[in-house]
Amino acid sequence: MATRTARDTTAESSSSIQTVQRAALILDSFTVSRPHLSLNEITARLGASKATAHRYTKALRAANLLRYDDRTALYSLGPQVLTLAAAARAALPIVSAAEPYMDRLVQTVGQTVVLSIWDGESPTVVRSADNTDHLIRISVRVGSRLDPATSAQGRVFLAYLPADQVPMLGKLLRRHPELREELDWIREYGLSVNSPAQNGLHTIAAPVFEGDSIIATMAIVGTSVDVPRKADSPMAEALLETARDLSQRLGNNGGPPGENG
Repeated sequence: MATRTARDTTAESSSSIQTVQRAALILDSFTVSRPHLSLNEITARLGASKATAHRYTKALRAANLLRYDDRTALYSLGPQVLTLAAAARAALPIVSAAEPYMDRLVQTVGQTVVLSIWDGESPTVVRSADNTDHLIRISVRVGSRLDPATSAQGRVFLAYLPADQVPMLGKLLRRHPELREELDWIREYGLSVNSPAQNGLHTIAAPVFEGDSIIATMAIVGTSVDVPRKADSPMAEALLETARDLSQRLGNNGGPPGENG
């Protein structure tokens, strides 16, 4: 009767690790700017033969981690990635830390309150607290990615993130010349109230700091009538106070935060 040796076990373990590493490398190849890839591009990224790349893409498709478009012969991330992303966002410490502060703010202002984090390229919504007392509720989908230059949350991140975390800032400033002055305004007043209204809705946002680094933005979303564009409005002051209270819980001492100059 054949017996397994330590060498067999080690070889099998190494093979399993390589399989996981290669699968992760393929999934990591997709970005917001490159959401579709050909088999040749995946093969080059993997550094293996096309037959090997095809075998991995077939397995990832079976797990709904990749999808394939027959018309274009291109791959993209599959629906299971969204499920995993939602679970990852729900487990973020900032989400559980912010929940009671957001719920309190909803009761104070009577509007929807949204928490977003920076995903490397834009703000992503990780929690939304709706006002259930309103006849018409404004809901913001968790997982929504916001425009970094035009959304209130994006502008707050651009104002306070270190330059190395916003490599696209120069391009955004050239595309939106008014943005530079707006970012200076945000740093002075500590929140964004001047973002464009979309579909009749307006958003104001404030930074949440962990220590001296921005970790999230908290925002109020409502109709253009309900959410004023004034930094000294009761709603803006309530938002600022809540964001500062949460920041203090996360170790911010109220001193000057790091900012993207």
